[in-house]
Amino acid sequence: MDSPQALTLLQYNRLISDALRCSALNGVWVIAELSDVSVRNHCYLELIEKDSASGITVAKIRGIIWATVFAQLSHRFEMETGQKFTSGIKVMVKVNLNFHEQYGISVVISDINPSFTIGDMARKRIEILNRLEKEGIINDNKNLVMPLAPQRIAVISSADAAGYGDFINQLRNNSAGIVFYTVLYPAMMQGLETPSSIIHSLNNIAQNLHLFDCVLITRGGGSSSDLNWFDDYNLAANVAQFPIPIITAIGHERDNTVLDYISNLRVKTPTAAAEWFIEQAESVLKAVTDMGARISEAAKTLISESKEALTKIGFQIPSIAMELISSNSIRLHHIAAHIPVVSQSKISQQSVWLKNMALQISSAANQSVKMESLKLSHISDTIQAYSPQNTLRRGYSITRTLDGKIIQSAQSIPKGTTIVTTLLNGNITSETI
Repeated sequence: MDSPQALTLLQYNRLISDALRCSALNGVWVIAELSDVSVRNHCYLELIEKDSASGITVAKIRGIIWATVFAQLSHRFEMETGQKFTSGIKVMVKVNLNFHEQYGISVVISDINPSFTIGDMARKRIEILNRLEKEGIINDNKNLVMPLAPQRIAVISSADAAGYGDFINQLRNNSAGIVFYTVLYPAMMQGLETPSSIIHSLNNIAQNLHLFDCVLITRGGGSSSDLNWFDDYNLAANVAQFPIPIITAIGHERDNTVLDYISNLRVKTPTAAAEWFIEQAESVLKAVTDMGARISEAAKTLISESKEALTKIGFQIPSIAMELISSNSIRLHHIAAHIPVVSQSKISQQSVWLKNMALQISSAANQSVKMESLKLSHISDTIQAYSPQNTLRRGYSITRTLDGKIIQSAQSIPKGTTIVTTLLNGNITSETI
């Protein structure tokens, strides 16, 4: 069997290149996310598309922007969007399909639509804010009451950021000599790890809430493109629900992120944040100083007025005393004059009362004597009725031994005992047998 006629791989790829060069895949606008952007004279990158639900990459193609085109496109893109042409942002680009015999299929980017990227960033920001509002947490941190003069500050920043150093230096060297207490919680402030890094620092601060009045999230310098990392739902939800006020100083005056909308206070830069803290403290210090001065002045006035009042009273005391002595002397004379009359009336009343009491006592005594006499008479009659003489009159007799002991039982005395029996009219002496 004869071998079939075959093409070399190079020949085959050239046929593909010729076929694609005539296709309708050139000059097409494509929406994709930039990935692996690298500028080495020319700009090399990947265009990717992720599933909105899972975040999994569902499409990918290599791309290139030639150096002369890239210089123009990147400059226009950065001027209009305020951020660099870099990985992680969504773009609308005009592409031409390119097939290289050695490197395969790629696209050559010839134009870009900055308005799409601006709209996409705004859309993403609005979606996050709408979600926070729907969940009812968008204003939680904003509604917290900021202390009048916060001095204990937890700072989330990159440790080597120039902005952080400026912030600390300005706080420490304030003209009023006010002391501020700061603790740095380092975090990444640019790149994909920014949201998770800041959330980690917030969690650490939450373990020591009693040590702080507020939290400052500050970025300092850097490009506007770095602000995109702060438009993250998870980070925004953590900031919105944080239990103490959060201040953001992560951009320039014209830049706003989701965190700027939901934080308790937004200032432009780390330096502006330091100025705000100092102004608040100086304002309270001035108010306290002014209050102290007013209290001192009021105290001096009160003391002066009191001295004048005491002097006036001192002059009035003799005349007041004489007036009181005179009025009380008249009152005493009046009372003294009434004492005999009142005394005589009281004595008369008591005399009448004593006479009545004497009559009542005499009557009560007589009545008591009569009653006791009746009782005695009754007792006497009873005694008489039960006396031995009356008993003898009724025919009874009393038998005694010679020593006068009454005999009640015949068995109680021995035989031959002399006994005496008493009758009404005499005694009989006998002997027991």
